[in-house]
Amino acid sequence: MTQDLIIRIEKCFGAIDKDRWSTLSGTSKTAGGVAYNPFLSHAYLSSLEQSGSATAKTGWLGHHLLLEDAAGGLVGAVPGYLKSHSQGEYVFDHGWADAFERAGGRYYPKLQCSVPFTPATGPRLLVAEGYDRDATALTLAAGLQEVTRQVGVSSAHVTFVADDQLVAFEDSDYLHRTDKQFHFINEGYADHDAFLETLASRKRKALKKERRTALENGITIDWLTGSDLTEEIWDQFYTFYMDTGSRKWGQPYLTRAFYSLIGERMPEDILLVMAKRDGKYVAGAINFIGGDALYGRHWGCIEDHPYLHFEVCYHQAIDFALAKGLKRVEAGAQGEHKLARGYLPVTTHSMHYIVHPGLRNAVSDYLERERQDVEYMNEVLSEHSPFRKGERQQEQD
Repeated sequence: MTQDLIIRIEKCFGAIDKDRWSTLSGTSKTAGGVAYNPFLSHAYLSSLEQSGSATAKTGWLGHHLLLEDAAGGLVGAVPGYLKSHSQGEYVFDHGWADAFERAGGRYYPKLQCSVPFTPATGPRLLVAEGYDRDATALTLAAGLQEVTRQVGVSSAHVTFVADDQLVAFEDSDYLHRTDKQFHFINEGYADHDAFLETLASRKRKALKKERRTALENGITIDWLTGSDLTEEIWDQFYTFYMDTGSRKWGQPYLTRAFYSLIGERMPEDILLVMAKRDGKYVAGAINFIGGDALYGRHWGCIEDHPYLHFEVCYHQAIDFALAKGLKRVEAGAQGEHKLARGYLPVTTHSMHYIVHPGLRNAVSDYLERERQDVEYMNEVLSEHSPFRKGERQQEQD
C-alpha cells in the first residue's frame, strides 16, 4: 500500500462510529465482497461491551486496532481485547500460560483478537470497501505484531480465522493452530426429508425416531425472530441460559442486558428455537443468521426430555437453513455427537504471535504435532459419517 497509514487503538467499541464500521468486510449486509457475519456487526460487538458482558471488569479490555489514512478515513480494523485470563475463547492456551509463568515469564495480559464468547469462524482482518483486500490484510497482520510489541504483552492470538485470511498471517510468521468443529453443509436439499434420503438406511431411521421421541410429551416448536423477540421472551430464554450455563460453565458469560440490546439492534439476525409444553416454554436455543450461514450458539432448558436438545439445536437448525437457502449450519464448538446428525468435521484455524523466542519455539513444536493429530482425527471421523457411500457431503478443510 502506497499511502501513509496510521494505526490507532480504540479501547471503547461504542466510540467507533457505526456507519464507518459497517464499511468493513463482513460487518454489514451492504458491505460487498464478504458474506455478512452477524458477530462482526457493530450491533453485536457494541452490545457485548455496553451490556457489561465483555469489559475490563470481566477481563476483556477493548483494544481495537483501527487502520486509518492521513485524513482519518477507516481503511481496516481488527477487533481485539487485552485479556487477563483465557476464559470464553474456545481455543485453549492455559498450558502455554502455565509453562511460561513457571519459567519466570508473564503471560497475562495478552492480546486476544476475536469475538468474545463466540467460537464462529469469520474475517479477523477487516478491510474497508475500495481498498486492496490482500495488501490491507498484510498491513493489519504486521500492524498487530507491532502493537503487541509496543504494548509490551506476551502474545497476540487471532482465533477462528477465515480460511482466505490465513496466508496474511502465515506471511507474517504467525504460528498456525488447528482444531475441529462440526458443520451441516446444504447441498441444495429441498427439505429435511431430502437430506435424510442421502443417509444410510439405519442412520435415517434412527434420526426419524429421535425426532418423533423428542416431541412425544406434547412438545411443540416455535421459531421466533424479529418482532417476536419481546422482553418477556428474553426473560424466559435467559432463565434457560442461566440454568444450563451455571451447571456447564459455573459462571455464565452474558448478562441479561445483552439480550435486550441485541433484540433491539439486530432482531432480524436472530432466531430463537423455543420448545413449548402445556402452553409454557421449557427449552430454547439461540442462533444468529448470517449472509450464507446459520450460527448456533447456546441453549438451555428447565425441563429434561429425551432428545429435545438434539431437536432444538441441530434438527431445527437444519430445517431453518434449508427453508432459507443458507449454505451451512455452524453448530458451535466441540461435540462428536453432531456427526450422527449430519454435521461433518471441519477444520478451524487460529494464528498466534508470541514475542518470547523460547516460548515461541516450544509452542511451534507443539502445534506441529497438534495439527497432525487434528488432521488424523478429522479423517477418522469422516469415515464414520452417516451418509451413504458416494453421497457424502463435501468436507470443508
